[in-house]
Amino acid sequence: MTMPLDPNTPVLIGAGIANQRIDDPTVAREPIELMFEALERAAQDAGRPDLPGRADVVRIPRGFPPYPDPGRLIADHFGATARSEVAEIGILQTTLFGRTVRAIAAGEEDVVLVCGGEGKYRALRAQIAGGEATYTEQPNATPDETLRPEGEIMNESELVHGLAMPVSQYALMDNALRHAEGRSIAQHVAEIAELWAGMSRVAAENPDAWIREALTADEIASTDGKNRMLAFPYTRRHNSQWNVDQAAGLIFCRLETARSLGIAEERLLFPRAVTESNHMVPLCERAEMHRSHGFRLAGERAFERAGLCIDDVAHRELYSCFPAAVRMQIRELGVDPSTPITITGGMGFAGGPLNNFVLQAMVAMARVLRAAPGDVGLVTAVSGLMTKQGVSLWSTEPGSEPCVFDDVSVSVASALQRRSIVADYRGRVQIASATVLHEPTGPRAAFVCDTPDGRRTIASTLDAEIASRTASEEVCGQLLEVAPGHVAFV
Repeated sequence: MTMPLDPNTPVLIGAGIANQRIDDPTVAREPIELMFEALERAAQDAGRPDLPGRADVVRIPRGFPPYPDPGRLIADHFGATARSEVAEIGILQTTLFGRTVRAIAAGEEDVVLVCGGEGKYRALRAQIAGGEATYTEQPNATPDETLRPEGEIMNESELVHGLAMPVSQYALMDNALRHAEGRSIAQHVAEIAELWAGMSRVAAENPDAWIREALTADEIASTDGKNRMLAFPYTRRHNSQWNVDQAAGLIFCRLETARSLGIAEERLLFPRAVTESNHMVPLCERAEMHRSHGFRLAGERAFERAGLCIDDVAHRELYSCFPAAVRMQIRELGVDPSTPITITGGMGFAGGPLNNFVLQAMVAMARVLRAAPGDVGLVTAVSGLMTKQGVSLWSTEPGSEPCVFDDVSVSVASALQRRSIVADYRGRVQIASATVLHEPTGPRAAFVCDTPDGRRTIASTLDAEIASRTASEEVCGQLLEVAPGHVAFV
């Protein structure tokens, strides 16, 4: 006998996307206007245009737009007396789902708007035209609640050696993973090129994708033309595409509210589990740079809570800022690498608006799951440099148990071995991972190394011969002689 569902069961009832590609920045709408449109479309998707005006809370991940309190602009636009909440950069987008699920289930919230948007393309076009993009001003505005990350995302030594950009850090992860897998450099380059080519083929069929061009693996890997190498083995096409004008809007509410508003049952999407890890450790301090214990443990908890396994998942959107993120998730979550890992085309092609891609992905997932009643969808999230990890499972069918928002950070802290960092180390070390950064002044080889006493140090050099060797042969596991200003292979 099926038990009746709790009236406070959280459901996703509306999902909408807004895109614009206008070269004239004086005509292009600003990001907050795109968010208005995305939420209007979400309300139309639910069949109730009045929904945004009923909101109790507006949750928004902070992006590039300089609005102090974007949630207030949204509430005012729709005439809602909603509380505004902003998640600063460094907070998982999964956190917004989890907080919404928990509060609705507890009867603390009823109608919740979760949205975000970017206008980097508009800003870029304004800069090219010699001007500056304008934004709605909010003098003295402050959100009702601001979520901020705790902990350090980088170690100072990483900054000293030019490893500040995400592309360099993810390149280090990917090269460490290649070494752990026993792949040759040629095999690795071919694998990540084909992975991203597959993403582009999906994006080409996605009407909401920013780049709808199916590329070959050779086109991804080649450094001809504008597709220059950024950080070995990543070319420009391996990067997230964040110069986009995109917004996404999601509307959640209580099951009882959805029914009282006449929302069609087939439009309802149930969160089956939401889990995350917020344990922050800079990359160079992770003993296993190719592992993500956060994804392993968050995934295990999510499937346990939902009473499912990875084989039960029919549709996946794995967070895809760089190939390393996808490859690590495939291994930690137990995903069959021969199965599709994106429904959007990923962040390199569908568009990677800062701190907002997971919301874009959820709109796509809602559409896919409604078209396949009973199927289960997986949407993951990353914050920082594979620093935090989020997992969420969704279906048009509710689970046998209520959805729970879990944080596995304590378990991750116990599983993740940490190395202390020593700056300006002198002596012989073993390379844990390496990359070559292609800077305006020339290539820089950067190495994260293990010291004989179990600590870590970082070294870098502008020596062209060392850089060439680092990008052409497997140097992970090799020995270096290092000192301040000096790097040499042993």
